[in-house]
Amino acid sequence: MAFETKQGKWRGSVGGIVDAPINKVWTIVSQTKKLPEWMPMVERCTDLAGDEGVPGYIRLVSGFMFPQENGERSWIKERLISMDSSSHSYDYKMEASNVGLDGSVNSLKLIDYGDDSTLVSWSFAIDPVEGASEDSIIDYLGFLYKSCINRIDSAIQKV
Repeated sequence: MAFETKQGKWRGSVGGIVDAPINKVWTIVSQTKKLPEWMPMVERCTDLAGDEGVPGYIRLVSGFMFPQENGERSWIKERLISMDSSSHSYDYKMEASNVGLDGSVNSLKLIDYGDDSTLVSWSFAIDPVEGASEDSIIDYLGFLYKSCINRIDSAIQKV
């Protein structure tokens, strides 16, 4: 996992190899309805506006991504900034949430790693969180996102 501070943002990235061809991985990671299959903390994804895969598309993701003191589910309203199926990449911006990460950007890119395997690269940039440790937040997000990458194999097996 890598992290750095630049232009006031806290940044991090994680990656992992999935034992499946890039097109199979893309089918799983690029569809909102499939998020709960590879993101264990996501319970529900709801389309709010626009068309999936088209910049401007807005979705509401809810579940237990970030523990809440009152036991409520986390929710994040995300807007698709870009999606390029030819380069197998996309960027989402967290527009609003109850987790304090509004304005954060998550980027996911797939790279053909040969031998029917795919490198999944997930990077993120967040605004500093008042009262929180940068290292702790970056480590937690890295752990969370890495656990998602590790579940892609089993999500593909279910297809």
